[in-house]
Order: sequence, then structure tokens, then C-alpha cells
Amino acid sequence: MIEVNGTRLGYDDTGKGSPVLLLHAGIADRRMWREQVPALATRHRVIALDLRGYGESELPPTPFAHHTDVVGVLDALGVERAALVGCSFGGAVAIDTALTHPDRVSALALLGTAVTGHEWSDDTNDLWDSLVGEIEPDDDAAGAAAEVRFWVVGPHRRPEDVDPALLRFAHEMDERALATERALSAVDVAVPEPPAIGRLHELRMPVLATAGAADLPDIGRLADLIAATAPDATRLADVPDAAHLLPLERPAPVNAALLDFLAEAGR
Repeated sequence: MIEVNGTRLGYDDTGKGSPVLLLHAGIADRRMWREQVPALATRHRVIALDLRGYGESELPPTPFAHHTDVVGVLDALGVERAALVGCSFGGAVAIDTALTHPDRVSALALLGTAVTGHEWSDDTNDLWDSLVGEIEPDDDAAGAAAEVRFWVVGPHRRPEDVDPALLRFAHEMDERALATERALSAVDVAVPEPPAIGRLHELRMPVLATAGAADLPDIGRLADLIAATAPDATRLADVPDAAHLLPLERPAPVNAALLDFLAEAGR
């Protein structure tokens, strides 16, 4: 645990070398990086963080910003600059950090990323209605089952197509994350203004964007937009047979891509 901006955040700190900070998806916590930490730690100092309210991190009822917490963690750990690796919501936090503190971010690797200010398409909303439907807002077990079906299985696969152990682990993380989201709704969480969706051209550091081939079409389109807009961006081909938690589902190609990208970005 580390004290940052008036709260205690859970993290892991492994390996030696140029720093890499891992930021988890909103349906997960830092455990989703269990396959990346040992692989990246062969060449890098790897910091896996539970964002405020998630996993082991606390959530005081005071206003804050996730991207400010990220910089606070770097300060507290004596890290001048780090490469940020983010999945989904963690990718949005990584982008927000790079926009507000570009001098602290050496590179961005965005895996199935969200982007602050992006609005989901009607097709995505229709997919939710067709695959999941209405869920009681306070039923975390049902909500986690729905989100795992939507995000982890994806719109074009069946649950039996996916490793059941992965589905169980994702459900466990997401059920806890849903309780966090309810708590966060009562806290003032700041984001950059104007939002990131209109500022991707400001990302001057090396950027890698990819998605799972079985993820929502909107996620692939966001990766396309980042690659087309950020000046030094690379659009990696979608990871086959993976949906939203692609680092967990297909660790080998994700780890290889991250190591190659970080090596190239560090030159």
C-alpha cells in the first residue's frame, strides 16, 4: 500500500529497468496483469496499480482524479517517467495522464482502450439489449454475469467458447468492481477538459493501439482512431480469439507485442 493524494492505493512493484505502469480495466483490478508482470519484469520495473476504489485501494469520499493519482504514484515511488500500459478504462486513464502530464509518460500501450468523452454507438447499446437486457442495479452477481457475457465473451462468441476458469476469474473481479462503481458514483471524479476524445493529436509520445478481435466493434474503431490521430502511433493487428480482457485471454501475443513496443519506444 502507498499513500497518495490522501488515500492508500494497492500496488505491486517488480523487476528492474525502465519503468512500466499497468492500469487495469474497469471490470477488473490489478490482478488482470498476472501474466504480464513476470514477462515484462525480465526487462523492466513493472508497477501494477489498483486504481482508487478498486482491488485493495481505498476510496475516501473526497473529489479526486485518477490521472492525478497516477502521477502521485510515480512521485511516491521516485519514478520520473514511465511507459503506461492500459486496458479499457485503464487505457482512458493512461491517455488522460499523458495529456495532462506529458513529461511523465514515455510511451502509451493501449489494449482495447476506452477514451474519455467517447460515446457508445447505437449498435453497442443495441448489442447490450440483445445479449443482456435489463439488470437490477444493486444485484452485483447478476450484473457481473451480464458484463462478463458482454465484455469477456464478446458479441460474436458463446460462453462455451471461452475458458471457464477465465470466466470465473473475470466474474470475481467484476462483481467487486461493480460495488466500486456504485461507490464512485457518489464521489466527484474529475477528468480533463476538454476530454481526450478530441485531443488525441496531442499525444506526442510513442503509442501502441490494439484490440481483441472478438471485442465490440466500437473498441476496434477507437484503436483505429488513435492510430490515425496520434502522431507517433502504431495500430497493431487485432489479437485473434480475444475479447475485452485480451491480456488475460491471450497473454503470449500481448506480452510479445508489449516487449517489442517498449524496446522500440526506449531507443
